Amino acid sequence: MATTAISTSRALAAALALASIAAPGAGAEGEKKSIEPAVKEQVAADAASIASQDAIDKLSDETRDMLLQYRQYLKEAQSLRQYREQLASQVQSQTSEIEFLKQQLAEIDTTAREVLPLMQKMLDTLERFVDLDLPFQLDERHKRIASLRDAMASADVAISEKYRRIIEAYQIEADYGRTLEAYQGELGSGADARTVRFLRVGRVALLYQTLDGEETGYWDASQKKWVEDDSYRSAVRRGFAVADKASAPDLLTVPVPAPSEGPPAGGAATGGHS
Repeated sequence: MATTAISTSRALAAALALASIAAPGAGAEGEKKSIEPAVKEQVAADAASIASQDAIDKLSDETRDMLLQYRQYLKEAQSLRQYREQLASQVQSQTSEIEFLKQQLAEIDTTAREVLPLMQKMLDTLERFVDLDLPFQLDERHKRIASLRDAMASADVAISEKYRRIIEAYQIEADYGRTLEAYQGELGSGADARTVRFLRVGRVALLYQTLDGEETGYWDASQKKWVEDDSYRSAVRRGFAVADKASAPDLLTVPVPAPSEGPPAGGAATGGHS
């Protein structure tokens, strides 16, 4: 539009120039004066048109920028709406999880009240069992039980850990019944104390032999005492060799208590261990 106004102004100026050239004398001067207002008016109109076109162009640019910004805001609003929906879903899931955990914690408290007395009973039973069992590795076994009692009394040890340790102690005691073991220790007390080597055959028999091999004996479960019996000397030596892995597994003659509650049979049974 500004270009059209400029072209018109130029055409009018050219026409006026030709007219002034063609017109002679005073008549030309009069026409020039009569045309000047029209020229000024046209120039003013052209200037107004240019200004109006500049304003229109400026408004067009601003409109385009606002449109682009509006579209960007729409995209951001949609993204925020989707994010809000996702957060709402996560909050709902977390709320459900919190309720589930609260229920689990309540059940744990109930379970703890029921399990702790049971574990205490298991520990008491284990201690009585050790006291009634063959007297092997008593220091080690009593220390294990004492450690368990300390753990039971400690608030820093989780219930699951307490239970695991008790089960582990039961497993160790169970394994004693399936193994052959030779170890050195003290027999007797005071002036009668002497260093001997013990041979444990599962939980079937517990025998001993002095380090010089001159004395051999076994634990009499029915009488709850040690009995000297050198008839088991060679069997104990073979047992030591098997326990030390210096010899292949072999049958061993060991004293076996009678299965009844009456007096012991007085003899020895032949037992095997592999």
